[in-house]
Amino acid sequence: MRDANQADARVRVTVDGHVLEMLAGATVAAALATHAGIAGTRTSVTGMPRTALCGMGVCQECRVTIDGCAHRLACQTLCRDGQTIETAGSSRDAGTT
Repeated sequence: MRDANQADARVRVTVDGHVLEMLAGATVAAALATHAGIAGTRTSVTGMPRTALCGMGVCQECRVTIDGCAHRLACQTLCRDGQTIETAGSSRDAGTT
């Protein structure tokens, strides 16, 4: 069982330039969905938003750039303090699928 300090531990991540505070142990996909209001992590060839579907890394719809490394799976990556996350909606990745 976790003690109270572990249950309240927080990390700060930056998503598309916005700093978010998350519970330690949360996935990047959870940060995007619950706090960042991200409708999609990337876009289809027709411009429609795409985002996490399976939650276990198989569909690869949740791919984001984390700390400069492209194509990381948001549903399989835990938030770390100081992490930088960029979605396809960010200026760096605009136009990529």
